[in-house]
Amino acid sequence: MEQRHLGRSGLRVSRIGLGTMSWGQDTDADEAASQLVAFADLGGTLVDTADVYSGGESERILGSLLDDLVSRDELVIATKAVARRDDGPFGGGASRGALLHSLDCSLRRLSLDHVDLWQLHAWDTAVPLEETLSALDAAVTSGKVRYAGVSNYAGWQLATAATLQRDKPSALVSTQVEYSLLERGIEREVGPAATHHGLGLLAWAPLGRGVLTGKYRAATPADSRGASTHFAPYVDHHRTDRAARIVQAVVTAADGLATSPLSVALAWVRDRPGVTAAIVGARDTGQLLGSLVSEELTLPAAIRAALDDVSDIELGYPEQRLG
Repeated sequence: MEQRHLGRSGLRVSRIGLGTMSWGQDTDADEAASQLVAFADLGGTLVDTADVYSGGESERILGSLLDDLVSRDELVIATKAVARRDDGPFGGGASRGALLHSLDCSLRRLSLDHVDLWQLHAWDTAVPLEETLSALDAAVTSGKVRYAGVSNYAGWQLATAATLQRDKPSALVSTQVEYSLLERGIEREVGPAATHHGLGLLAWAPLGRGVLTGKYRAATPADSRGASTHFAPYVDHHRTDRAARIVQAVVTAADGLATSPLSVALAWVRDRPGVTAAIVGARDTGQLLGSLVSEELTLPAAIRAALDDVSDIELGYPEQRLG
């Protein structure tokens, strides 16, 4: 699998990452082990988790598999923090105390002394940004974190944070955002901000939360996320008339290329300007292998242009390009 530098940093990651949001919930430990081995065997290195995934169970499962099945040194372990607000002494959220406590808890669950990429999972309006970013400084200088990033930041938030961290050891190297043929909003400001500051884009939900696979066109498969009580709203977000038109275009392209809609949709986002890696989650190993097949596909220019057109978003003032 092709490896790419994460932004302007020296860290290299596979251009397809393994997402673990469902580990500990829809994906048990045995199936997670099978996924991790299959991913690593095909050259995948970036494994992404978070402190809130399945209440921490995702991190615990991943930690139990490292070294026993796949050498920890062969993987780039990425996790996230910014827990929901609570009544504890640090208040949860993105306070310095809450973040550093969350990092220590993540390391215990992962059975690691450091993570390769630690990401702030969300902006916290209740905490001064300088305090939040000071936690990144402490984490990197302590050796518990090698590189720092953010996730789900708006364009102005990303630019502000990147500017404040620019000359520090914990300078930001990445931003993780939702990006797919169904969700191109980051092209307005987040993408340009990331490019300007030299940050790599990590795309979550590159398959439009599963909708771009085409499996929801006629009905909701009983074994799909869309049929589960906890993931149905997540999937339904992209089940719209606009999405249906885009999905049909993806299916048509896949038929012409003798491949799957999944591969077409994933190859499109994987090779968008600024994207370092597309992070895919899967319920089982079969689904994951279906995603990894896309590594062999490069979309022809004409098909890429057609998909660009059918999924295009409006760029208004002031982000529109003039002249």
